[in-house]
Amino acid sequence: MTYSTINPATGETVDAFADISDADLDKALDTARSCYQDDWRFRPVADRARIVKAAAAELRANAAEYARYITVEMGKLIGTSEAEVSLSAAILDYYADRAETFLAPHELPESPGAVVETEPIGVILGIEPWNFPYYQLARVAGPQLMAGNVLIIKHAENVPQCALAFARLFEKAGAPAGAYTNVFASIEQIGRVIEDPRIAAVTVTGSERAGSAQAR
Repeated sequence: MTYSTINPATGETVDAFADISDADLDKALDTARSCYQDDWRFRPVADRARIVKAAAAELRANAAEYARYITVEMGKLIGTSEAEVSLSAAILDYYADRAETFLAPHELPESPGAVVETEPIGVILGIEPWNFPYYQLARVAGPQLMAGNVLIIKHAENVPQCALAFARLFEKAGAPAGAYTNVFASIEQIGRVIEDPRIAAVTVTGSERAGSAQAR
């Protein structure tokens, strides 16, 4: 699989990115697992929120740059791309601002004495499509990172610059290595990742065929 930026107007290949090696993919999984086990899940909600809100602020502060990647790679009008940048920042802020309430233990009125507690589960693999290249990531990253999980993301092969840009958000925001990791992985590699015991869960947005493949 080749991750490429292809001009949607001309079909010209503007840039291409090599698939991750098996060794580097294994290292990425180890780093994510260590981040979850030793760091991220233990951080106070307020500390996670600080980082997620910093990522949202970076999106807003450099909206023109981030919007340009969408337009260059998948052809949205620049105004529509800017609107997606704004929406994605709002999603990150939404979960950062409300996570403490969402995650607080609460009693079940119908079962006196019963309490529901929300706990993180580990490394989440996200497989995301090209049509809303930031929105599809923000709606996963916001709630999962705030819940204390960490993410490995395999984005669509035709929006690699968007994928890299979104990962940079969390680097700039001060997230530890392994909290949010983009991988340019092949379909075969992703199949192995799904089966890997270091992965706690998978979220996928795509066709029925893609969903069936992940389920298998």
